[in-house]
Amino acid sequence: MQVDVILGLQWGDEGKGKIVDYLADKYDIIARFQGGPNAGHTLYIDGVKHVLHTIPSGIFREGKINYIGNGVVIDPVTLLKEIENLEKQGIPVKERLIISKRANLILPTHKILDAASESSKGSSKIGSTLKGIGPTYMDKTGRNGLRVGDILEDDFIVKYELLKAKHLQLLQIYNFDYELSELEDSWFDAIEKLKEYKQVESVYFINEALKKGKKILAEGAQGSMLDIDFGTYPFVTSSNTISAAVCTGLGISPKHIGEVIGITKAYCTRVGSGPFPSELTDETGEKLRKEGAEFGATTGRPRRCGWIDLPALNYACLINGVTKLVITKADILNAFDEFGVCTHYKYDGKETKDLPYDMVNREIVPTNIFFKSWGTINPTGPISSELQDYVNYLETYLNTKVAMVSNGPGREQLIDLTEGKLLA
Repeated sequence: MQVDVILGLQWGDEGKGKIVDYLADKYDIIARFQGGPNAGHTLYIDGVKHVLHTIPSGIFREGKINYIGNGVVIDPVTLLKEIENLEKQGIPVKERLIISKRANLILPTHKILDAASESSKGSSKIGSTLKGIGPTYMDKTGRNGLRVGDILEDDFIVKYELLKAKHLQLLQIYNFDYELSELEDSWFDAIEKLKEYKQVESVYFINEALKKGKKILAEGAQGSMLDIDFGTYPFVTSSNTISAAVCTGLGISPKHIGEVIGITKAYCTRVGSGPFPSELTDETGEKLRKEGAEFGATTGRPRRCGWIDLPALNYACLINGVTKLVITKADILNAFDEFGVCTHYKYDGKETKDLPYDMVNREIVPTNIFFKSWGTINPTGPISSELQDYVNYLETYLNTKVAMVSNGPGREQLIDLTEGKLLA
């Protein structure tokens, strides 16, 4: 069997959670392969809003295994809160959740270091979510990290104290006030409860599942343009967010990768600092934010908004090997008589579809074309000619098939373009 991949193609917030929730019924295992609680996947089920930060988005589906892979960094306190919220709603999390022993733990001091580092940057802030993600990945690559499997070992406290001491020494660099004891108390309480959940050895668990013919969906966090290698560096996250990270984040061979399903909004958003060539800083951008309710699921921060950026989207399709596209929030564009599509960039005296190596230090001017919006979609189909024209243009430009269009927040508000009608 193969592992299908679903991931975001922009700067995150593309609506991956809803699509994973919908597709989860077709899979046996839904697996997170990178990132941490800086992700926020929002789902609406029967009109109720749910936000997941670490747990895979298949947790609401009966009979499905939700696996947190070794590439994920875990904050025990955040994970426990998430579990408790789900269990209050009657979700049997213990039956459905499995955690890799190799996943790294976010310590209280990681979060303090994150805040201190970001505060020291002044106007050069990268827009960190202050969840301790960056410092945790730094310790992972620096071979100092604590992992989930360590919490069951006799020397866990010794390892914890050694790493904490290193962090406290680093914090002396910053003029930053912090309170650690309260954070530690809740962290160790969460660690004790985390011991009750099933832990597995990554490589054997996932490959044995493949050998048994289990269907696996790998769920990405953040977006491709935030990838540590291929994103808008240095305004990126601390992990690889693209499809290649599935292999290292779950422990599988590249030969097992199947479909790569890329998610993009019908327009574009970004949270925090960093390049955003198609950004609209006028009333149109404000209207997009309002109509799309564009505020971060994890941070609550207002998102920057702009028209869809096809040079960046094409780049993301290339580095991920996208085989299918899903367009979300198409209904939001109906707030406009017509909407823009960025088709080219102008920089260094030329017009091009290519992204520059360094987008931070270049003035990039977008070239836009405009499409008519399509109004209310008939639930029984067929889709309107205006929507079909937009889809056709995207498929030609990106050389990738558009499989679905999302027309609202509910799990049933998806248009299957092979049928030309809503899936409800």
